[in-house]
Amino acid sequence: MQQTHSPGQSYGGSGLEGRKQDHIRIALEEEVEPRGVTTGLENYDFIHQALPELDLGQIDPSTTLLGKRLAAPLLVSSMTGGVELARTINHNLAEAAQSLGLGMGVGSMRAALENPQVASTFQVREVAADILLFANLGAVQLNYGYGVEECRRAVELISADALILHLNPLQEAVQPGGNTNFSGLVKKIEEVCRALEVPVVVKEVGWGISQEVAKELAAAGVAAIDVAGAGGTSWSEVEKHRAATEKDRNIASAFVGWGIPTADSLLMARKGAPNTPLIASGGMRDGIEVAKTIALGASAAALASPFLRPATESAEAVVEKMKEIVQELRIAMFAIRAPNLQALRDTPFLRRKD
Repeated sequence: MQQTHSPGQSYGGSGLEGRKQDHIRIALEEEVEPRGVTTGLENYDFIHQALPELDLGQIDPSTTLLGKRLAAPLLVSSMTGGVELARTINHNLAEAAQSLGLGMGVGSMRAALENPQVASTFQVREVAADILLFANLGAVQLNYGYGVEECRRAVELISADALILHLNPLQEAVQPGGNTNFSGLVKKIEEVCRALEVPVVVKEVGWGISQEVAKELAAAGVAAIDVAGAGGTSWSEVEKHRAATEKDRNIASAFVGWGIPTADSLLMARKGAPNTPLIASGGMRDGIEVAKTIALGASAAALASPFLRPATESAEAVVEKMKEIVQELRIAMFAIRAPNLQALRDTPFLRRKD
């Protein structure tokens, strides 16, 4: 990404609103990819089938996730909310998702619960009545005064179909004033899963879910796990750009290569939670990578970065990007004799290169 401010200059937005404004600007303008770690998807390829014995026009990538139909196993990963630019982004993403029958999550809704004036920046049902829609709160907030009631309010505020509780211990640790008490959270997540009227999904934000954590989450009763592996946006790098001191920048920079690659995290999570639906996110950029994650055991894939810039322009721009990714997925399925997603999940034509 193009850098538009001086090296070492921090953004330093104060409070939740300033932080969210910073996050959007940094994601659009700065280099925030990790170094020394990739998604791991490049280690896999499909064995091309020159006689597909299929009609491309009949390839069906539709699926059902958490009780709702998706035209393709594609979600817009949780990104933003709480500031005016986020309103535009969320509306464009939601309108596009509605148009194509896909799903989406909104960014962390703590700002909306603490300041009702910004709640409308998360509300998208007026343009997306039917999509699979995820509310979103930081799981760590359960140790900072939040409980089932706040989770319920977040869901009701946007008429969501499910709630994401995100795990971001590393981001909180390198963020000035971060909430770093992650003790006892498994029990509190379990309480939310039992009490909430909608499914609860737990996701990382870009460093991956291990086999051990997946096992704990499955036992806690989560409806799905989003592995959010390493290889996409690094939130320690984002926080590096917000850091006000050289010391804080150095600490954040040290974690530029941290995390479990997305492909590895998928395999780990499948071992730890063999019966729990998995969502793959973390660094996917095209439909072939989406196909690889499905073949590795994911029920759906969630992407953020490819949709962010188009979402600052128009819903139509997002639709075009979504169509591109879905068509890449369909062609990949066609070329490995997978007429539908079940066939893609069961394909014998995915191989590890090494």
